[in-house]
Amino acid sequence: MPEPFGRRRGAVAALIAATVLVGIVPAATGAATAPPRLDRFMYAIGQVESGGRYDARNPTSGAYGKYQIMPANWRAWARTYLGNASAPPTPRNQERVARAKFTALWTWLKDWRVVAHWWLTGSKDRNSAHWSPYSRRYVNNVMAIMTRDGGGDGGTAAPAPAARAIQESSPQIVYAGSWSLARHPGYAGGAARYSTNRGAIATLTFRGRSVAWVAPVGPTRGRAEVSIDGKLIRTVDLFASRFVARRTVFTMAVPSPGQHTLTIRVLGTPGRRNVSIDEFGVAA
Repeated sequence: MPEPFGRRRGAVAALIAATVLVGIVPAATGAATAPPRLDRFMYAIGQVESGGRYDARNPTSGAYGKYQIMPANWRAWARTYLGNASAPPTPRNQERVARAKFTALWTWLKDWRVVAHWWLTGSKDRNSAHWSPYSRRYVNNVMAIMTRDGGGDGGTAAPAPAARAIQESSPQIVYAGSWSLARHPGYAGGAARYSTNRGAIATLTFRGRSVAWVAPVGPTRGRAEVSIDGKLIRTVDLFASRFVARRTVFTMAVPSPGQHTLTIRVLGTPGRRNVSIDEFGVAA
């Protein structure tokens, strides 16, 4: 993958050669009938992967664009769907390739949840009981946005607007409690803000219709509560088996236009207290 805002491509997907992927997934032709709710699914994936940013790049994996496509996959898919492996990943080309690829995947798998899981991991396993907790959260986020942002039927969506990145140093973020600065070449701008103190709070004030939180994850990373406009939305767990500098760990469409606040409260998880903020993404 949000990477987003960085593509969090799972370990399985990262190891699968693009030529193999193209070989086992039927190619969609330009004349193929669009699957039901394709536009809504594309919108949801774009929000989770990058906040809708066509220029988002994962500095670790090299995944790029609104849908965070891996470089090797881009060449293979551009060759299949655009007829040119060297086609640049312009916004228009990203949309054409993603639309064709998602159409092929849905034709093959017949289930948007399984397609979302494949997009993250490269696995066609239909049994969600076999999926990792992170994979299930990813798929649930995609499906929630797919429904919430367009009504139950998914509708036909206009392309998602580009998201504005708000880095950890922005005056739009107010920190309470003890927060420190950490530097890493994988962080946006080379820095992130972190706290290990239970009850430390970071509050973002923003105007937009969706917001995403990008943070490092890893074995030492803990849990935090996320609230929107004072209402607790969920607890986010930043634990991962290995360190990843940038991952979209939370994304949500806000219910109404206007000014909103997103609040992160550190829970001080025993043995893994670190909660970090690399940046936020806000789509107007």
